[in-house]
Amino acid sequence: MTYTYMERASIHISFLMLLSATPPNPANLFYIFDKSNKLSKKSMTIAFLCTTEFSVIRWFQTRHIPPSNLYESSMFPSWSFSLSYIISEVRNQNGLSGAITAPGAMLTHSFATLGLPEEMQQSAPLVPALQSHRSMTHVSTTLLSHATSSCGSLSAISSSSIFYGKISNYSVSDLRHNCNKYSTLLNIRSGTDARSFPHLLPLNSRRCKLLNQLDRWAYQIIGLGFSLLTIGIPSGAVRANEARGSYRSWDPKETWALVTRSIYATYLHIRTTKKQMGEGPAAAASTGFFLVWVCFLGVNLLGIGLHNYGWLV
Repeated sequence: MTYTYMERASIHISFLMLLSATPPNPANLFYIFDKSNKLSKKSMTIAFLCTTEFSVIRWFQTRHIPPSNLYESSMFPSWSFSLSYIISEVRNQNGLSGAITAPGAMLTHSFATLGLPEEMQQSAPLVPALQSHRSMTHVSTTLLSHATSSCGSLSAISSSSIFYGKISNYSVSDLRHNCNKYSTLLNIRSGTDARSFPHLLPLNSRRCKLLNQLDRWAYQIIGLGFSLLTIGIPSGAVRANEARGSYRSWDPKETWALVTRSIYATYLHIRTTKKQMGEGPAAAASTGFFLVWVCFLGVNLLGIGLHNYGWLV
């Protein structure tokens, strides 16, 4: 009973913190407000700690890693988004990531706590298919890949949406050259370091730097998500061979995971070889974002296949 009260307290506090941190963050894409930015940092840190506390309590209760049903699996991306926010702030991304990670954490948290029935939110023993360390490795890496890929896709979509109609397929090197040109001109005119005073930059220069940061963030995060998915798919195949005697059964979630990986491979190929940004990479990223949620929720909503644990129908 004590564990239950502690769980609910952690979940409610984290929800309130995310609710207070989410609205100011999108504004940081255009202008950094010091007071609201500090409040967002504190709120996201508290939300991360409370979500971590919830996971630890579940771990003590059930004696296994928490992502074992739809509720816990939905809280895991929220925790991952919050962790991404904290890491990016440590790396001094100037509030850029908060515009993506804070709403992502809020939406997944809201879906888990408000969208799922009470009985699905209770802890329960693992189903037999998940009672393996290899299964938990597969589940944790796959869920992390979903969270990171979603975050990177939203960054790519945001950059394309903000500059819709102005950029089709733009060279990364040309963009950085223009950013350096704007900053150099401002430094000569004002005698200041433009990077220390981003609010002094001309509008075109601020947009240029914003686009450059969003594109770099998207490329790095999608690359991480792609690597995690590359680990998650073979680990799941090894566990499937142990449980069912075959590495692949063409289950719907397995098939869509392969399609998702192919789409993100296409995005990374475009960015790595052609070094382009704009509508082409954004289209691949948006397709990948849609497919991630097909993999994560589609099977559970339809209740089909071998991965429909905690299905909704």
